[in-house]
Amino acid sequence: MSGRAQGPAGVLLATLLASALLSLLVSPARGRGGRDHGNWDPAAQLLPPPPEESPARVARFVVHLCDWGSLGTLSTLEEVRGRPFADVLSLSDGPPAAGRGVPYFYLSPMMLTAQNLQENPNATLMLSLAQTSFCRKNGYDPQSPLCVHIMLSGTVTKVSEAEMDFAKKSLFIRHPSMKTWPASHNWYFAKLNITNIWVQNYFGGPKIVTPEEYFNVTIQ
Repeated sequence: MSGRAQGPAGVLLATLLASALLSLLVSPARGRGGRDHGNWDPAAQLLPPPPEESPARVARFVVHLCDWGSLGTLSTLEEVRGRPFADVLSLSDGPPAAGRGVPYFYLSPMMLTAQNLQENPNATLMLSLAQTSFCRKNGYDPQSPLCVHIMLSGTVTKVSEAEMDFAKKSLFIRHPSMKTWPASHNWYFAKLNITNIWVQNYFGGPKIVTPEEYFNVTIQ
């Protein structure tokens, strides 16, 4: 048999393969935000960050793009009481293209971070584009100032009833597995009330952004 299909059978095979390839190219994206919600995988499609001269826009861009970060609190563990404590938390500031800039979390009283916050709600959140393909594609080390990262300080509190639905939608659309986490852990929605912002996106030290500047930014 020849290595290449011949005649009508070959034409049929080529047509089926072309149709299959086309369906893969145009099928609905299934990104990290859940089936059919759209491609929310920054590693697959990543818009360039805003210009370096617009730190407030950069901060909003990073907060909306990142879906996890490192939250620093003060430990309540006796062995290290009062010392810095860091944990990785999943987060969301809103559904794709509808972020409000406020990082929301899904916490349980069983978590050490939640226990720290119960005693002292002050916290600092660090987010970095190192979690996307941006830094890797450009050859930036995660510690490089060019690998954009931001720090948000403030207090973490439970969300109000008025914000409950938005916080739930924001988190569950990006982290659908949260819906299956055991109810016995008494999960609750919380948010970071931002008071200070630092943006590191170039050499020369971080840029300071006020909350007013930050929340006045409109992103698409």
